[in-house]
Amino acid sequence: MTRPSPAQRESFQRFFPVPTRWADNDIYGHVNNVVYYAWFDTVVNQYLIEAGGMRPGVDSVVGYVVSSGCHYFTPVAYPQRVDLGLRILRLGEKSVTWEIGVFVGDETVSRATGQFTHAFVDQASAQAAAIPPAIRSAIENDFDV
Repeated sequence: MTRPSPAQRESFQRFFPVPTRWADNDIYGHVNNVVYYAWFDTVVNQYLIEAGGMRPGVDSVVGYVVSSGCHYFTPVAYPQRVDLGLRILRLGEKSVTWEIGVFVGDETVSRATGQFTHAFVDQASAQAAAIPPAIRSAIENDFDV
């Protein structure tokens, strides 16, 4: 299996600043892998709320994470501040796959690159549903899809 390469900053359309916290470091002195997944979830949902009009706890159609992963290249440690780049790998009728690049300072390559797929589901029926129009519109306007 070929090892993935870090992502290039220029390939991401949106960025979100995230401070590291003292509690993010593990016994080895770097940010623990579980923190990266929390960052990914936070920035995607921030985007969905701010740009896509998502209303947590109100909307009948929600996105469930059905797949996720991350490749780590260079450690991040508190007190570094990171910028998380966001882009779309795939936009379907009922799902979207996000890619998130973790960048420190003005670095041009990611320290880690993660991805996850949201499958949209109608909560009442527990059946697959189309991506809500406001979210689809935001994605189509903000990303190269």
